[in-house]
Amino acid sequence: MSPAILLLLAVGLGLAGWLVARARAWAFRSNADNGRLAALPTYHAWYVALWILVPLGVFIVIWMVASPHLIEQSVLASPAAADLPEFAFQRDTLLREANAVANGTANAVFNEGAKPLVEPFREAIGFYNLIGFLSTLIIGFLCGTWAFLQLKPDFAARTRVEKTVMAALMLASLVAILTTLGIVVSLVFETFRFFGMVSPIDFLFGTQWGPDPMSNPDNPDPSRFGAIPLFWGTIYIGAIIAMIAAIPLGLMSAIYLTQYADQRLRAWLKPALEILAGVPTVVYGYFAALTVAPFIRDLAVAVGISGASSESALAAGLVMGVMIIPFVSSMADDSIAAVPQAMRDGSLAMGATKSETIKKVLVPAALPGIVAGIMLAISRAIGETMIVVMAAGAAANLTGNPLEAMTTVTFQIVAMLTGEGSFDHPATLSAFALGFVLFMVTLGLNFVALRVVKRFREAYE
Repeated sequence: MSPAILLLLAVGLGLAGWLVARARAWAFRSNADNGRLAALPTYHAWYVALWILVPLGVFIVIWMVASPHLIEQSVLASPAAADLPEFAFQRDTLLREANAVANGTANAVFNEGAKPLVEPFREAIGFYNLIGFLSTLIIGFLCGTWAFLQLKPDFAARTRVEKTVMAALMLASLVAILTTLGIVVSLVFETFRFFGMVSPIDFLFGTQWGPDPMSNPDNPDPSRFGAIPLFWGTIYIGAIIAMIAAIPLGLMSAIYLTQYADQRLRAWLKPALEILAGVPTVVYGYFAALTVAPFIRDLAVAVGISGASSESALAAGLVMGVMIIPFVSSMADDSIAAVPQAMRDGSLAMGATKSETIKKVLVPAALPGIVAGIMLAISRAIGETMIVVMAAGAAANLTGNPLEAMTTVTFQIVAMLTGEGSFDHPATLSAFALGFVLFMVTLGLNFVALRVVKRFREAYE
């Protein structure tokens, strides 16, 4: 049964409980001597509705996970499954085909061996759909009845509802922390597995990158796992070339929008500038690969530079810089706008020109916010993948020539994890080590940026 049907059933039961409980509370209020209740009728209604919705939500999640396994076990126990092949891949293929036909997502099976399994799947699906439907009704009715019996004129329904909402808000606030913790734990575990095969010294300070997923995993060549070219490519493209393009353009656009632009013009330009942040990165990648990279190559050839590649760090870095202009511009815009008007007026009153006020007063006063925006933009740039994949190339070059092909950490993570290598191979596990280093770098940049923003807010709030 579709989860949507069970969710609609749960919502219907919750709504019914809400209406019945509210009517019950109004009856208490009309029969009470002073006409007062310990909580408003709405809180009584929400108390019963939450007692229906929360248990049903937990049950539906568990049922959606457990029911496919129950259906499969029921089919495997039927006589029709006696002729299934012992090879797991073939067996799973037949089961998936029969299940798809029984669910109605496929019209016919491709393998003849799956035909006898279609009817057992239909019977099992129908049976467990009925079980899920009846269980939802029974659980909702029992929980709603128990909550309904708790309602009394002196019942503190408001306190119970607010505690429940508080617990939900606390769980929501813990999602980011638990997600970060899960990422760190998984990365650390796989990284330690990799460092058990390849020395951290060889990985962090080696200058040759070329893992072979087909090599002997028991005897890896540590000289092929040097990540210095990847770190250099990431910094060179994301933190040098991209920032050279993004910082001047973003800062100057923020100064123009806050100090020179007419309000009607600003109302159009600022949203148009921030649209750049919403463009999919694959679009930037196409633009870099099909327009910017060939233009840079042809321009280099025209001025007499030989050996210019159609995949270059310069093309990827410039397009990446355009992509992160809104990060720099928005933070700089907000920071400059937050400088007290008295500082502007004081500078102008002392005889300074508008440009001198911007250079000597506004930009220095807004510098913490501007620096925070730049650091956030850097953390965004060094984690970019699609532009590098499509415009910078896959060569792990340790060079300072921006016209040569270069690769980054994110590109190699994609390359190592999308191949056919085993997850026990050091070449595949190296992706987790690269991800851990990248995660720590971006996390550190975000922490520093948040500290700078905090200092900025303390100064001008």
